[in-house]
Order: sequence, then structure tokens, then C-alpha cells
Amino acid sequence: MAKPPENHGKPDSASEATRDLASRIASAKRERALADNRSAGGNSGSSEGLGRGMRIGTEFVAAVIVGAVIGYLIDLGLGTSPWGLLIVMMMGFAAGILNVTRVVAEMNAATAAPSEPAKGSDQDAGSGH
Repeated sequence: MAKPPENHGKPDSASEATRDLASRIASAKRERALADNRSAGGNSGSSEGLGRGMRIGTEFVAAVIVGAVIGYLIDLGLGTSPWGLLIVMMMGFAAGILNVTRVVAEMNAATAAPSEPAKGSDQDAGSGH
């Protein structure tokens, strides 16, 4: 009869070691991907903030300029020298304030929603250790 192999226990421990190594590699890859996403998000955050600031400023200035132009045209047409310009420019100023408030509220709502699941995924990744 053939002799049973003496290394009968080693294949099991080798497969366990292989599984353990594979799980550690997968965990390291996940952590690396999370770290890469965080570092990439940090760099785009400054340019994203600059874009938001430019949008808010542009919305406000555009509303005031449009109000001033419309007021000036009203003054030219009706001959009400400074009053049309002043009144409609003030209305443009108010519209600019409302636009800025609306845009900031939309941006806050958009950034608050995705950040909540990201915190949960960080906790899940940290509990794997």
C-alpha cells in the first residue's frame, strides 16, 4: 500500500495562510484607496471653494449691474433722472442678496448629504483591524 503523505496538515495551514495573506492584501488596498481619495479630495477642496466663491460673487455683482442698467434705461425713457436708477439698482441689490442666500443654501445641502455616508464608511474601514 502507498504511504499517506507526512505533510497532510501542511496544505490546510498553507491555504489558511494564503487566505489570511489575501485578506490582508485586500484590506491594505482598501485603506490605500481611501487614503488616495482623501488626499485627492483635499486638493480639489481648495479649488472647489474658489469656484464657489467666484459663483457667489458673480451672482451678486450681476444682479446689481442688471438692476443698474434697467434703472438707467427707465431713466432715459421716462426722464426720471436718478430715481429709476437708484430704485431699480436697490431692487437688484436685494435680488443679489436673495440669489447669494439661495446658492449658499443649495451648496450647504449638497455638501452635507455626501459627507454623512463617508463618515460611516471610515468607521467601517477602521473596525476591520
